[in-house]
Amino acid sequence: MEQHLSQYRIFYEVARCGNISRAAKELYISQPAISKAISKLEESLNTKLFLRNSRGVQLTKEGAVLYQHIGSAFESIARGERELKRIHDFHIGHLKIGVSNTLCKYVLLPYLKGFVEKYPHVNISIESQATSHTLEMLDAKKIDLGLVAEPKNRKGLTFTPLMEISDVFVCTPAYLDNLRLREGENPDIFQTGNIILLDRSNMSRKHVDSYLADNQLEVNQLLEVTDMTLGIEFAKIGLGISCVVKEFVADELRNGTLIEIPLELPIPKRVIGFGYNYADASETLKEFLDFCRKFHRITA
Repeated sequence: MEQHLSQYRIFYEVARCGNISRAAKELYISQPAISKAISKLEESLNTKLFLRNSRGVQLTKEGAVLYQHIGSAFESIARGERELKRIHDFHIGHLKIGVSNTLCKYVLLPYLKGFVEKYPHVNISIESQATSHTLEMLDAKKIDLGLVAEPKNRKGLTFTPLMEISDVFVCTPAYLDNLRLREGENPDIFQTGNIILLDRSNMSRKHVDSYLADNQLEVNQLLEVTDMTLGIEFAKIGLGISCVVKEFVADELRNGTLIEIPLELPIPKRVIGFGYNYADASETLKEFLDFCRKFHRITA
């Protein structure tokens, strides 16, 4: 079929125009070239496709059958070309992002807000899930982009850092005062306090568990939550001492709603950023990453 594609194109235009001279103008080729191409196509198919008359040409019954299929094909191609032009003109594309609820709220939303204002026609899908699942979906190429803590094993992923984060333990001043009244001036928070941590499947929890194990610290009273935002809210109502990302509670620490519990050794910092498969990056993804780089420089 491949060698006949140009002949099919000529056949389509002649059938659509009903006239060889008009088809020649549409295709910018000579009338003899069109007649020769039609003859070759008829010969290869062993079928008469056109009947000539004084007004031009008319499809035979066999030619009409072929035109029905060829016409659908070329009209589909034309629609595809128009859609591509529309995508180019209006920056229409699709971006699928994987991100945890916490990172979405505290990090991704400002980037998305600015990007959507600049490219309102881009379709954006958010896969709200644990970071481990986001990494799995990136590896399976089911999403375009993941906002994650820098993975130890990137598995071929490109990682663009956004910011450094610090994990800290926080509580209300009243909770710490009550703990001191009950346990003494310098209580062991891990033995006497109600410690709020993310569930064990969470990457942040694994990071904190490693810190606790390395420093031989054991939690006596544990409350697990599925989302850091919930842990922050629990700490704010005085339910316990929550392990959170310091940068995400900057306002609460500034206004005194929460206070940071000092540790003898701080929890090692982490880097969060965008993970993606560079070789498979779409134009929409490249535009988003470029926007984020410029946005970061402006807001940093």
